[in-house]
Amino acid sequence: MTRKLFVTTALPYANAPFHLGHIMEYIQADIWVRHQRMSGNEVHFVGADDAHGAPIMIAAEKAGITPQEFVAQIAAGRKQYLDGFHIQFDNWHSTDGEENHQLSQDIYRKLKSAGFITSKTIEQFFDPVKNMFLPDRYIKGECPKCGAKDQYGDSCEVCSAVYAPTDLKNPYSVLTGATPVMKSSEHFFFKLSDEKCVEFLRGWALQDNRLQSEVANKCKEWLEGEGGLGDWDISRDAPYFGIEIPDQPGKYFYVWLDAPVGYLASLKNYFGKTGRDFDAFMADPTTEQIHFIGKDITYFHTLFWPAMLKFSGYKTPDNVYAHGFVTVSGEKMSKSRGTGISPLRYLEIGMNPEWLRYYFAAKLNAKVEDLDMNPEDFVARVNADLIGKYINIASRAAGFIAKRFDGIVATDWATADDAYLNNLRNVAPEIQSLFEAREYGKALRLAMEQADLVNAYVDANKPWELAKKPENDARLQEVCSRLLEAFRILTIFLKPVLPQLATQVEAQLNIAPLQWADVATPLPHQHKINPYTHLMQRVDLKIFDDLFDAPAPTTTTAAATEAANDIEALAEEIKIDDFAKVDLRIAKIVNCEHVEGSDKLLRLTLDVGEGSTRNVFSGIKSAYQPEQLIGKFTVMVANLAPRKMKFGMSEGMVLAASAADEKANPGLYILEAWPGAQPGMRVR
Repeated sequence: MTRKLFVTTALPYANAPFHLGHIMEYIQADIWVRHQRMSGNEVHFVGADDAHGAPIMIAAEKAGITPQEFVAQIAAGRKQYLDGFHIQFDNWHSTDGEENHQLSQDIYRKLKSAGFITSKTIEQFFDPVKNMFLPDRYIKGECPKCGAKDQYGDSCEVCSAVYAPTDLKNPYSVLTGATPVMKSSEHFFFKLSDEKCVEFLRGWALQDNRLQSEVANKCKEWLEGEGGLGDWDISRDAPYFGIEIPDQPGKYFYVWLDAPVGYLASLKNYFGKTGRDFDAFMADPTTEQIHFIGKDITYFHTLFWPAMLKFSGYKTPDNVYAHGFVTVSGEKMSKSRGTGISPLRYLEIGMNPEWLRYYFAAKLNAKVEDLDMNPEDFVARVNADLIGKYINIASRAAGFIAKRFDGIVATDWATADDAYLNNLRNVAPEIQSLFEAREYGKALRLAMEQADLVNAYVDANKPWELAKKPENDARLQEVCSRLLEAFRILTIFLKPVLPQLATQVEAQLNIAPLQWADVATPLPHQHKINPYTHLMQRVDLKIFDDLFDAPAPTTTTAAATEAANDIEALAEEIKIDDFAKVDLRIAKIVNCEHVEGSDKLLRLTLDVGEGSTRNVFSGIKSAYQPEQLIGKFTVMVANLAPRKMKFGMSEGMVLAASAADEKANPGLYILEAWPGAQPGMRVR
């Protein structure tokens, strides 16, 4: 029976380009989707940008554009990543689309009608300078448990304590540095604690293997822990970029309410383009709804999301599959620390996207485990498996067929009881099952075990030796034809992971797109293949030097050249080891004042996360007044030797940008860190 599948990945927040973690998740889901399509199933694979919330509103304000314009700029860059890594979504949408506004408000109305929405007045921090209520992550202060400074308003990164923002000592606004004040506001809540809701979630989350065991166990803790589930605050006050709550002026849905509704909205948008009936599809009991997500957002997807859907009358998810994080050589990916690999840089320097697809697949399984990307391991897996085992088969056989037999394969020997090929075909159901179960690493290991057996056949029959004597031509044609048939079957095994390579193989073998059902159907006797061309290059470890290095700047137009005239020439090239000697740290400017007797200097008091402050003199007086800088986060050279000056000791140096000719273009710009950065974080 043909399955009807609605598949999504987590929606990326529209404040930055894709990172490697996004690409890993999309590749994982794309492999599963391609496997389903090769099995003849109907699949609708959709994604969208998560476009709402305070961070985007604030970032857009800083950029001097509307939130819609800000999101559109981010969205415009998505296609190059998705196409570049052969990730084939059917539709890509935005949570700010009309469909999401309609669906989110419809779900809210139905929840309210069913008695699952309540309201109460709460006290929360308000920034009197910014004139807005502050989300937890925009409030910092001293941890109420351990006293650590500059901790966020919901949890301490030092002692892991969890608390309310109002528990912080000496709180301040991340946005302005101002001391927040308490202010009352009516908020709306989804009654997650309702016994009907809890009873439903016990059944949904803990039965039918809907979730991985690790996630189900975590859900059990949440459901049965002390205090049980609390009601969920689903509203935010203006100013806020989001979807308005019906009949509640100045109130907006919290971004986590409308974000997952974006899955449905993207599908509805897609069906609107293709003429399908969205309501009928979602009402069909045979439709399966599948979500691929990161482990950090399981709480929202396994409690809030299914409960919202259930009690508003919508279909609940059939499965939610969580994965771990991507690390690089054992270090966690982190935008704030500047670690990791840029997917776009990977493509720009010419690294094959299917190397990465294969490498990720070889390390992915059905568990919630982190995946470490190690350059040496990457090179070994790609070169040993893909080139040394798989591609090697075609390169050894196809050339002889093309040169000696005009591209004609002989398969009159391919009878139903052909033991050699039947052994290869017999593993197909197991490999299919492993792809279905998302055990990609096991599937590829089994495929490569078969490739080893095929290469053993190559070594046993030595086609290069047979080719030396014309009287061996019939045997040579049979051996090479067998090898190409084995190569065709192996290509079917690998096609969900390597779609572009499979397309090349299909073109060279002169065959239709391969499906799982084609495992049993050999190449026809006297079938003519096309001339062999090399399918994939080996990866050189040295290319990782380019991957980790920043791309060199280029100026390719007259306008760009003119604009660069005022930019100082680049310094002499350095190595990564040279850069590593400079310890750049995020510093909070806790105080700033004029220096008596100096026309150029300001005295900065900096918090670099050391438990004490530093005194730094900076020649930026021409560009800034002291009050403009207090509370800002900047970047400083933390390991610069202290320098005794006329006005005192300077214990570091803050970074600022200027033109090559400061007299002709006197602009001076101190570097400012993005909201969320903390004193002491290293800039890498």
